[in-house]
Amino acid sequence: MTNDLIKEDIIVMVTLDKSLTFYLKEHFGFDSFKGNQEEIIRNVLNLNDTFVLMPTGGGKSLCYQLTALLMEGTAVIISPLIALMKNQVDAMRGFSEDDGIAHFLNSSLTKVEIQKVRDDITAGRTKMLYVAPESLTKEENVEFLRKSKVSFYAIDEAHCISEWGHDFRPEYRRIRPIIEKIGRAPIIALTATATPKVQHDIQKNLGIPDSTEYKSSFRRDNLYYEVRPKVNIDREIIKYIKQNTGKSGIIYCLSRRKVEELAEVLQVNGIKALAYHAGMDAAKRSKNQDMFLQEDADVIVATIAFGMGIDKPDVRYVIHYDIPKSLEGYYQETGRAGRDGGEGKCITFYSYKDIVKLEKFMQGKPVSEQEIGKQLLADVVSYAESSVCRVVQLLNYFGEKLDEPCGNCDNCLNPKEQFEGKELIVEALNAIVAVRQEFKAEHISNVLAGIHTAAVKSFRHYELEVFGSGKDYDPRFWHGVIRHALIHNLIEKDIVNYGTVFLTPKGYDFLKNPTSITLSKEHNYEEDSEQITMESGAGALDSALFDMLKGLRKKIAKEKNLMPWVIFQDPSLEDMATHYPVTLEEMQNISGVGQGKAKRYGAPFVTLIKQYVEDNDIERPLDLVIKSIVNKSGLKVFIIQSIDRQVPLDEISNSKGIDLHELLSEIEVIVNSGTKINIDYYINQVVEEDQQEEIYEYFRTEAESESLEIACRELGDDYTEDEIRLMRIKFISEMGN
Repeated sequence: MTNDLIKEDIIVMVTLDKSLTFYLKEHFGFDSFKGNQEEIIRNVLNLNDTFVLMPTGGGKSLCYQLTALLMEGTAVIISPLIALMKNQVDAMRGFSEDDGIAHFLNSSLTKVEIQKVRDDITAGRTKMLYVAPESLTKEENVEFLRKSKVSFYAIDEAHCISEWGHDFRPEYRRIRPIIEKIGRAPIIALTATATPKVQHDIQKNLGIPDSTEYKSSFRRDNLYYEVRPKVNIDREIIKYIKQNTGKSGIIYCLSRRKVEELAEVLQVNGIKALAYHAGMDAAKRSKNQDMFLQEDADVIVATIAFGMGIDKPDVRYVIHYDIPKSLEGYYQETGRAGRDGGEGKCITFYSYKDIVKLEKFMQGKPVSEQEIGKQLLADVVSYAESSVCRVVQLLNYFGEKLDEPCGNCDNCLNPKEQFEGKELIVEALNAIVAVRQEFKAEHISNVLAGIHTAAVKSFRHYELEVFGSGKDYDPRFWHGVIRHALIHNLIEKDIVNYGTVFLTPKGYDFLKNPTSITLSKEHNYEEDSEQITMESGAGALDSALFDMLKGLRKKIAKEKNLMPWVIFQDPSLEDMATHYPVTLEEMQNISGVGQGKAKRYGAPFVTLIKQYVEDNDIERPLDLVIKSIVNKSGLKVFIIQSIDRQVPLDEISNSKGIDLHELLSEIEVIVNSGTKINIDYYINQVVEEDQQEEIYEYFRTEAESESLEIACRELGDDYTEDEIRLMRIKFISEMGN
């Protein structure tokens, strides 16, 4: 789109009587612009297409708001969320005496309200019209805007256009054809998160490849980044919040169910927390958001539906209960902390199991969508497991370089073991060259480690000289080496074939003249989790109490003619000997206990612990008394109700789209938490009576633990794993609950 064409067909160049700073002060009360706001505004006033990449809190909105006030006509601002539009319109009306200065047009308006919006635009009162892309495509709105004077188009949250963006919305890809229908005017696309790949996609789709680009630094000095193993997570979060009482925080979860469960857990533990997700009633959602903004609540537990455009400057921490699906989403969500320049803690709980779960959710989606999703997740895993400075990694991901580590993240403050990496980097670069620089890091790692994957076989890369040259290390290790090469700018990722790595000129120089380079040992959060679990989270195991609890368990087991593990397993006793539960309510929160077991076996253990605490003057850990809520999982309720109606287990699994193995896992969780169920009706159909007796007798008299692996080995090949699991469920339900 050329300036001449715009001036001839649409509007004339904007002439200002005074400086932009004067208008900024007049309309918004600010004395000076932030960053490159002034240049951006001037560029749009000069009728140029503009692309703005500015981190959360950088002042993107002002770039189009002030511009709209200075230009003739109405600016059409395309925005993805109704709540966001309402906030922005309210904010603009607060700066003006005339409410007609800004309007939104979306599905929440009545016909009368829509007519009022149109009347104000026709009368020239409205400078900004906020509209959702779905509303923009409606024929009656297109026809109305064709007859109106549009000053420019602002596409807010422009990453929604890109399939590689973290919040892709198909309707955003229809914006350009609609603009052509309404009439051409300058376009300004704005986003807080865009990799070079996403930016390229946005500009291409909007038809503005030659737009003037303005990129602000992604560096936020006041933000602290940390990744923790996902262990005892509810307890850890409650402990953290109570250490930061009165401070505002956001906790992000991936599922609506988890949002509601966690909000309830926080509430019963005396924390002023509210839930927020797209499935809630709109009025309730809006009320919860307002209560958080007005500080009637300290914590909002939310899905990613919350936060886009929410202007609360004093959020002091952002916690990710689940690892996000992409680094773009992660960066935008963490960017909501410390927008006033004050303290901002960004804490993420990570387990690779969550990644596996997210990959599973992608099954059934189009192949291209799965490929994109998997690559975005691979970048998240790289970030989480790497021991390189978190900020260096994030900036690198968005195409920005940081010369020195930030000094304010967990990796900088607690550096991992370092080692000389010159030869390893050379080996990795040689492998990238050997596969013609046409493959992703995962594939190259497999080639170096000598792993015969389907892709390695398909491309016959096992015939390469580099295949297995690094077999002393596993693919995970080589992935870390390649990550370091990326950080040191020795390789880059291809923008078009996302994820494919190739050497930079610096990389070729390094191959010719290798120099010393320091690498760091990567994180292994699964090992960290095991270590934390072994140490039972907080506090030290009280071995004297543990021995007493074992003695009590043995005594009760003898009285009831049961194996001791049926009463409580060792990890449960270890948890008791660490956290000292002195009521049945507290006992329910001990690992592997639950409500049913606490009621059936808990009383003598609680009595013993209470006496021990008093006799030895024990000061119990502060984070022990985490009150839980009854698990209201819809799936678990459905399973229990279906079993009560004696629905065959294969029918239950089919109706929920899970296999029998997964269903048995869910039933095991139900039974292990102390709920008694009866699946005899199903067992009698699939397991012979004499086999039932033999397996049951094994668990009653021989099994020293509930281990399925040991049971399968001991019972031999005459029984399938599912048969043994079914009988173990029956045994624990009858004898333990």
